[in-house]
Amino acid sequence: MPHGPLSLPARLCLLAWDAARPAAGRAALRPGLVRAGALVELAQRGLLSDVDGIATPVDLDARAGDPVLDGLMDLVRESCPHPWRTWVTLRARVTFDAVREQLVAEGYLRAEKHRVLGVFPSVEYALERRAAVEVLREETRQVLRGPLPVAGISERDAALAVLAPAAGLFGDSAPGRHAEELAERAAAATPGLRGILRELSTAVTAGAAVATSP
Repeated sequence: MPHGPLSLPARLCLLAWDAARPAAGRAALRPGLVRAGALVELAQRGLLSDVDGIATPVDLDARAGDPVLDGLMDLVRESCPHPWRTWVTLRARVTFDAVREQLVAEGYLRAEKHRVLGVFPSVEYALERRAAVEVLREETRQVLRGPLPVAGISERDAALAVLAPAAGLFGDSAPGRHAEELAERAAAATPGLRGILRELSTAVTAGAAVATSP
């Protein structure tokens, strides 16, 4: 996928900014999904590891070089130990807000300032680069459903194709064995990531069900 500078949480945020979904549901599911993506990227970079089901920093001084990911690393370091599933929702808005501001700075989202009741300042956000998001969406569909061989898919793209369906962004997940192959590909170079993905996907699915319920 030709979206090199975009992190996994940023891509998930854009995919969740889908005009076809009810606005309330989209807004509610985004923080947890984006947080799950950040956790996976930190694990893929070797900065977080699984220790008896707990998300654990590998090196207390290591940095990702990305302000969103580094902010999450600082939060994990400074907090009590928690399972991966807990981190999907625990202060997830902090990570989501940081990703959203990155996307505004890079021109993918547009911040529109206005006043509520003509008095209280507020900001609303809208997709700016819709064509780029549609390309990302179509490429993700091809990873999920299309003819692309799993071995040729990057680990980040495979993780995207695991987490996005967990939030209901593409209807059902990839069919049968293909879903397992994508998860295995995402975890190919990261010990323990297969189990981490399973935990995070379960938490994202539960959050999406709550977000989209009547």
